[in-house]
Amino acid sequence: MFDWFGGSVPRIVPDNLKAGVIKHPAEGEVVLNDAYRELAVHYSAAVLPGRVKKPKDKPSVEDTVGNVATVVIAALRDRTFATLPELRAAVYERVAAYNAKPFQKRAGSRLSVFEGEEKPLLRPLPQVPFEISQWLYGRKVQKNGQVVFERNFYSVPYENIGRSVDLRITDTTLEVFAGDQRLTSHLLAPAGVVNEYRTHDSDLPDGPRYQQMDPQRAREWAARIGENTTTIVNRIFESVPVDEQGLGAALAVLRLTRRYSATRVEAAAGIALDSRVRSPRYAHLRPILDSNQDQRGTGPWFEPADEEPAGYVRGADYYAGGTR
Repeated sequence: MFDWFGGSVPRIVPDNLKAGVIKHPAEGEVVLNDAYRELAVHYSAAVLPGRVKKPKDKPSVEDTVGNVATVVIAALRDRTFATLPELRAAVYERVAAYNAKPFQKRAGSRLSVFEGEEKPLLRPLPQVPFEISQWLYGRKVQKNGQVVFERNFYSVPYENIGRSVDLRITDTTLEVFAGDQRLTSHLLAPAGVVNEYRTHDSDLPDGPRYQQMDPQRAREWAARIGENTTTIVNRIFESVPVDEQGLGAALAVLRLTRRYSATRVEAAAGIALDSRVRSPRYAHLRPILDSNQDQRGTGPWFEPADEEPAGYVRGADYYAGGTR
């Protein structure tokens, strides 16, 4: 329960609960969690929790609220309301009557005290309502410059890779802090969305940016290798209804240049095109490269059909138990 007192700085006196007070480093000093601290800053107030095992530190406003609730419930107990607005209007009416009721032991009423003493000291509310937030501490920035929240990835300035940061999450926004310094902020991914990357260009290091591979880039890559490789890649894309369906097969052929030189891949592509295969793929080029057929200029497709296959063949004598 909160109690507000007039003055240059309003004071909020809540319970000394563990959810609000992190620790007591010294006598009379408290360290509040970030949610309480943000609330106080937003309303330009000071939070002074009651001391542990000191019930008299708690304000008397709790008793007043309890009395008001008792009076309102008793007055509305026998009435029936069809909608919430009707109930709300009836509650407002009873609370107004309670505040206008004269004091028993002093002049005036709660309404007159508010209007004469407290209202002149009130400050206007901030233009923006206070937004409740959630804090997560000690989240490590991954090597890709991303921090994870609910299976989605949000970029952090690359200088902080490997560093532990704190996350402040509201209903719409995720903010990344290093101590008191805010590093970046992102709009939250929609509910139910996972494995989504939200990256600011300003969080990335200078230099070329990563680009998603697409069929056009695959064709350009093939053109840098050679004419035969370009023909194979084009045939792969022609064999599927949509280019994106052939992207994986085309990249498998192009990535052979990471294991073998572009010259060898181009030569193997030429051998594969001379075969009876309409659309050669990775499964056709890899055996040619592994067996070095591209370097000898020969291949199984050039061998006569009636040529004896090469290799050691065990005859009937071997299996009959003859001399080995």
